Amino acid sequence: MELLKERIRKDGLVKAGQVLKVDSFLNHQMDVELLGEIGKEFLRLFQKDQVNKILTIEASGIGIACIAAQYFQVPVVFAKKSKSKNIDGEVFTSRVESFTHGRVYDIIVSKKFLGAQDRVLIIDDFLAKGSALEGLCKLVKDSGATLVGAGIVIEKGFQEGGSLIRGQGVRVESLAIVDHMDEETGEIFFREG
Repeated sequence: MELLKERIRKDGLVKAGQVLKVDSFLNHQMDVELLGEIGKEFLRLFQKDQVNKILTIEASGIGIACIAAQYFQVPVVFAKKSKSKNIDGEVFTSRVESFTHGRVYDIIVSKKFLGAQDRVLIIDDFLAKGSALEGLCKLVKDSGATLVGAGIVIEKGFQEGGSLIRGQGVRVESLAIVDHMDEETGEIFFREG
């Protein structure tokens, strides 16, 4: 998606440790017009898959998933990183490690929001090492729902997450795949195709 790549080149910041900051337009301050184009692209890619639910993880994926859900006309379910008093009843749970935060989380979804009747599209902002996406895939599998695929805004193609998840037979559609980044110059290079 050229519009997204151009925005990453313009406003993305390369930080030490292979970190790509896109918080000025994607996951802290959000450019809603850009998110609308991202949502349309996810619909184009998955419109034949009869998606009836979108699943994401708190917090960065929620805005993207909600905008995309408008085009699919389906609800969004988000996996929470901690059990709170307002989650009652049984839950599906999975463990994920955050590359960005350097922490391990138990993520949970109430069993009343995912079930065998669902055809689920996972949407997230980043795919790096694959732990979050793998955890979300486990929640879908445990629920008995059908996983139609994962829509990722930015994939770090130089890390193992994409290969790991695709190797498990999951369809992953990434809108921008970063091939490599130069911490010295701040340049960001994308995989073609």
